[in-house]
Order: sequence, then structure tokens, then C-alpha cells
Amino acid sequence: MFTNIFLDIIHNIWPMLFIFTIIIVSIRIAYIFCNKENFVLYKELSMLCFILYILLLYYIVTFQDSSYGTNNFTLFKEIFRYNIASKLFIKNVLGNIILFIPFGVFVTHYVKNNKVYITFVLTLLVSCAIEFAQNIIGRTSDIDDVLLNVIGGVIGFYIYKFSDKIVDKLPRFMRTQIFLDMLCLALIFIIIYLAFRFNFWRFLA
Repeated sequence: MFTNIFLDIIHNIWPMLFIFTIIIVSIRIAYIFCNKENFVLYKELSMLCFILYILLLYYIVTFQDSSYGTNNFTLFKEIFRYNIASKLFIKNVLGNIILFIPFGVFVTHYVKNNKVYITFVLTLLVSCAIEFAQNIIGRTSDIDDVLLNVIGGVIGFYIYKFSDKIVDKLPRFMRTQIFLDMLCLALIFIIIYLAFRFNFWRFLA
């Protein structure tokens, strides 16, 4: 289900993602070259992924499923309206949580955050801003979405902290820049291979 939703989103916005990627990468490379900074591939890729994630998030919360339902300011009202394991529950409840897990991971990494309340506050701020903007542009605002988004952000925080502890216990060579760069490249090649293997590009036509 989430695969179909993701492919539908990519189908609609891949030109924007492509253009933004070219702009961001070219400017960043020029900046590094002109200022003689060290190029760290895995760090550059993580920042690029975060920017593309924000673009995807913007599309999802502003252009999909517009003008439906009414505003909800009663906590848990919409969450308990769905049957657990139903498609609507998976999409509207689990989907809102999953949507903000990457936000929690990236924010925790970027601000070098060791306190969960910082990620909590930042996720709450962004989620409230999204609901406010949705109400202004004719969509609906839902307090339960804010709650679910915050839960996702907090989960992202703990995922990052857990993975950070695992990395600290890895052998030294697995924490070197060369190894991490090669790992990133391997992941990219795997993604490209899977895209061609399952004929992903037909969804961009």
C-alpha cells in the first residue's frame, strides 16, 4: 500500500525532484571547490536526502487529498474512528507516524541532539505549522495528525540514538570515511538496480 502511494507521489513530482537535485548538487560542489572544503560523500548524501524528503513532505501535505472532511480538534477522535489493520488505519494513522520518522532521525543528527524534548518540540512546531497551512489552503486540520506526527518524530529520535550506539561498537575500519562512502555508493547502486529490476521507470512516464 505504501509502495503504491510512494510511486504515485514520485510520478507527480519527479521533475521537481530532478531539477532541485541538479541545482542543489551543482551549487554544493561549486561551494566545496571554491572554498577548498573536504568532500565527505556520506554527509553530503544525507543532507541531500533530507532536502528531498522535505520536498516530498511538502507535496504530501499540500497537494494530496485536498478538500475532504471537517476540522478535528478533539484528541483521539479520528484515531479511534478506524478499525485497526484496515487500509484507512494504515494510511491515516500509521502513515502519519511513518511520515515523520525520517524527520526525527535527520533533526536529531543535524542538531547533535541528546535530549528527546528538542526533537519533540521541533516536530510539534513543524506539524502545527503544517496543520495551520492546510486549514488556510482549504484542507482540513486534525489535532490527531499532530499527535501522530510527534510520535513519529520521537520514534525517529530513538532510532537515531540506537543506531548511533551500534555504530560506536562497530570495528574501527567500519567507521572510517572510506567505508561509509563505499556503503553509501553501494546503497545507491542497489536502489538503481532494484529500480531497473522492477521496471520502476514506467511509473515516471
